[in-house]
Order: sequence, then structure tokens, then C-alpha cells
Amino acid sequence: MTVILLRHASAGDRDQWEGDDRRRPLDPKGQRQAEAVVAGLDQFEVAAIISSPARRCVQTVEPLAEARDLAVVIDDALWEDRAADSIALVMSLVGTDTVISTHGDNIPSILQHLAVTEDVELGPHPDWKKASAWILEATGGRYRSAHYLPPPLV
Repeated sequence: MTVILLRHASAGDRDQWEGDDRRRPLDPKGQRQAEAVVAGLDQFEVAAIISSPARRCVQTVEPLAEARDLAVVIDDALWEDRAADSIALVMSLVGTDTVISTHGDNIPSILQHLAVTEDVELGPHPDWKKASAWILEATGGRYRSAHYLPPPLV
């Protein structure tokens, strides 16, 4: 079973956005990345898609949800600066085939937790670029491995 930890696609510069940051959409590059995620994850089973409520996170997984005929479930645990909640959610999903769309500040905390508590090898320089994914493989009720899937080239 595989949990796919996906960082939202490109959404422009936070400092240039006026208004509520939760409403910041994907930019044109991010829209292309979101479309490319569909093919990039084609080899994986996906039974559920869970996203931060941030517009850019939802938009990142909407093409995948449409292609797989799945709904995007919104979960506040995946919002920015919610590392503990994000970790708890990821740990609760072990043994499922789920895509999670979240933010760049939660991903390193989740990965660190998996490295320490599950002894998951992350390699010498883990990364989490926009539109990249971590493929978290689980067997026997625990995470066993993680590998990085770089962002699509678009």
C-alpha cells in the first residue's frame, strides 16, 4: 500500500499575492504541473485524495481526482504550520492507497518523523520541491520505505 505525499504545484510568489493566502491559486506553471501529476502517478493505485484546504493544494490534485473519478477530501490537518496534525494524519493512513496534497513546511516534519520512528531511509539530501512527491510504501502496518519523485518537467 502506498501513501503519496505531494507538495502543491507552483503558485507564484507569496509576497506578491494580495489577500488571503489560502485563496492563492496555481500559476500557469503550476497548472501544467498539476496536469502532469496525473501521468506521473499513473503507475500507483489511488483510492483516496486528501488535501489541505488551501486553493493551490486542491488545484494540484483536481486533475488527478477527475482522472481517477475520486472526490478531493479537505482536511485542516494538512494546512501550513500543522506538522503534528499532518504527521498524525499520515500515520493514520498507513496501509491505504492515498494521495495527500500539502505544503512545503509540513513535508520535512513528516519525513523526519518517518525516519526517526519508522527507520525509513530518506537518502542523504531529502528534497520537497513544488509538485514533487514522496512515495511512502507500507507493509505489515508500518511504513517501510520512501522514495522521492521529482516534479514533472513542464
